[in-house]
Amino acid sequence: MNHYRQPPPPDKDPQLWYVAQKRASFKYHLATYLVVNAGFWILWYFSGQHRTDEGWPWPVWPLFGWGVGLFFHWMGAYVFTKDSLVDREYEKLKQKQGH
Repeated sequence: MNHYRQPPPPDKDPQLWYVAQKRASFKYHLATYLVVNAGFWILWYFSGQHRTDEGWPWPVWPLFGWGVGLFFHWMGAYVFTKDSLVDREYEKLKQKQGH
């Protein structure tokens, strides 16, 4: 399901709608991450690999790799929203023009 870039309903603020879509998309991504990685750990456990002492369990690698992507998705949805970045750049340009 792609929740990004759906046009806002006429009664909604377009900027808030965009941020809401980014945050909803992150929440779907987080839920998928948790379910799939839980499945990896269950598969690892029931395959009997937990009985051997051969270094790191293999589910650590997708957990970490995907977790990095999830972290950046969170940053985009909650920390660096498009509108806040545009606003910051606009203010910088406005200040340069005033000097």
